[in-house]
Amino acid sequence: MSSASSVLRLARAVVFATVCGAVSAGGHALAGGGAVPFEVYLAGVLAALGLAYLIDGRERGPAAVLAATVGTQTLLHQLFERLAPATGAGAAHGHPAPGMALVHLTVAALTAWWLHRGERALWLMIRLYAGPPPLIRLLTAAPAEPPTPSWRPVTSDLPVYAGRTVSGAIHRRGPPCGPGHVG
Repeated sequence: MSSASSVLRLARAVVFATVCGAVSAGGHALAGGGAVPFEVYLAGVLAALGLAYLIDGRERGPAAVLAATVGTQTLLHQLFERLAPATGAGAAHGHPAPGMALVHLTVAALTAWWLHRGERALWLMIRLYAGPPPLIRLLTAAPAEPPTPSWRPVTSDLPVYAGRTVSGAIHRRGPPCGPGHVG
């Protein structure tokens, strides 16, 4: 594997793990679980980073991104629930309620959609960058110096007939004739 492809894999995995970690930690805090300690957050993001790097060898479709996002956020939720338990008023964070599961799935689906859009944009840029753009191809195929025009002003070798009328010419100048006049 080239270093460029491993750097790309790492960058994609970092974005995925960071987004999943931030959404999961934010959801944990908003659901009453309290703030996730930095060490727990970092451990979760690094675990997600390792998994994302392993499966990140090529462009993924929306179903794969959705499955990876839902799975990662579920695991992070479980990790945060166990290692950063709620205290005080938010101690009932175990939330097996169907409403909370629906919220988790909705947020995971929105996150997956957002990540997949970024994935598509990244791969589009890579494909466009891989080949020369059409404009560059046109510029490289065009001659280096434009040809000089081959036209010359038109000069007539015929004499100019000023003020004389050519016989047989039809004259249509002037105001129209009256109704009874034939031309």
